Amino acid sequence: MSTIKEFHRESIEHPDTFWADEAKLIDWHRPFTKTLDFSRPPFAKWFVGGETNLCYNAVDRHAAKRPNDRAMVFISTETNTEIVYSFAELKKEVMRMAAVMQNLGVSKGERVLIYMPMIPEATFAMLACARIGAIHSVVFGGFASGSLATRIDDATPKLIVSAEAGMRGGKAVPYKHLLDDAITLATHKPAKVLMINRGLDLEFNSVEGRDVDYATLREQFIDAEVPVTWLESSEPSYILYTSGTTGKPKGVQRDTGGYAVALASSMKYIYCGGEGETMFSTSDIGWVVGHSYIVYGPLIAGMCTIMYEGTPLRPDAGIWWQIVEKYKVNVMFSSPTAARVLKKHDTAFMHKHDLSSLKHLFLAGEPLDQPTHEWLMKELGLPVIDNYWQTETGWPILSAMPGVEKTEIRYGTPSFPVYGYNMKVFREDGTVCDPDEKGIVAIVPPLPPGCLSTVWGDDARFVSTYFSLFREPLVYSSFDWGIMDKDGYHQPRQTSRCRSRQASLPFLPEPYSGCQPRWYLPFRLR
Repeated sequence: MSTIKEFHRESIEHPDTFWADEAKLIDWHRPFTKTLDFSRPPFAKWFVGGETNLCYNAVDRHAAKRPNDRAMVFISTETNTEIVYSFAELKKEVMRMAAVMQNLGVSKGERVLIYMPMIPEATFAMLACARIGAIHSVVFGGFASGSLATRIDDATPKLIVSAEAGMRGGKAVPYKHLLDDAITLATHKPAKVLMINRGLDLEFNSVEGRDVDYATLREQFIDAEVPVTWLESSEPSYILYTSGTTGKPKGVQRDTGGYAVALASSMKYIYCGGEGETMFSTSDIGWVVGHSYIVYGPLIAGMCTIMYEGTPLRPDAGIWWQIVEKYKVNVMFSSPTAARVLKKHDTAFMHKHDLSSLKHLFLAGEPLDQPTHEWLMKELGLPVIDNYWQTETGWPILSAMPGVEKTEIRYGTPSFPVYGYNMKVFREDGTVCDPDEKGIVAIVPPLPPGCLSTVWGDDARFVSTYFSLFREPLVYSSFDWGIMDKDGYHQPRQTSRCRSRQASLPFLPEPYSGCQPRWYLPFRLR
């Protein structure tokens, strides 16, 4: 087995052979003819000519071999619901949703906006889009009407899939009126709105001729068989919006083949999850973690994924650990914020449950402070691994990689650059920093598979936003400050923002939306 440094060096110096090997982790309908096309920097195309499908890799290939194994467990402590889906059952539900979408006029390349709480139909909708080659754009449930309207106008969806309400803290959170107001505000009007009625908001209004009931249509397609639509590797799989600097959100466009390979690889080398195991990510499908490590990543790896609706404190502060024990969770992914919430409560909630199945706990979303990191490691008695990444990258930039080499976990640091990322810390003049010198975190392209391929509908914005930090060298800017120590660990250190550097940038970094978690070291350039 290589060391992390050797593994990383191989990925940077020989990307074609390195990623061709990793591409064997997924199934291809047609083999790719070229691993990387970087003839038009900074745009990178991975696995050129290859045809594959995210839904097939996440569902069909496992349903064929292990139809009765658990694929997804839905747990809602808000509605006291618990449903287990096998791979065969998940495939059936996805095909029903796909048939409904096709009946409503959705075809390959068209957009479907998903505005949903954390319920199984949200996962069915994402996978159904992937199955038929439609492009999904998930918007966090409960997002304000104005923000939702801007995303509707940018993605121009043929269909919107939604539910009348979510649940939070035991109370219904109505969605439908927010969606109706957003459609009123938007210039683009979707042809249809597919509604899942949970019975939580008895007063929601249905718009005649536009709104259709999913339960009714589902019965019409209960035995539907919907074949997979094979996509060329570089064709888009989804759009996920981040807040923009001009009032217009940026639609991060993800490809198909590169994303599938990156996730499969990350499950092997970073998260160490495999067939028949279980992963519990406490995020929401509206965020990038939900896309990568609730829906696609675990399922591609043949794992069971847990989809959770609720808070870490309902019915008590032991609910997550109870889930770990009951379903023998092997890999868990959460956030430092959640860890700090749990830290305020009696550790007896943690210790009364059998957590022996758990191999690793991963955290990401904001800086992981040393006291919280140390507390978790001590109480759990297992590796707690910090990640650093962004919506744009789709999977970690910095992390320990226990599937490559078991390295020392140091408190308060997300460890090392992940393979594929030629990450460096730069001075403001574009030269590379020395160890322990603060600088700007950036990635020398090509970006590895799984990262954004462009901004939806706006290649020029992709270049001007992410690749204009320096004239030389050409780099992808993270908008973050960072420090690498002499041992190669990247350690965030609190410092004041660099106002002079910000003033000289050709654009201003995006403001924090106040809702969407951003993946950052704590000294963001803004």
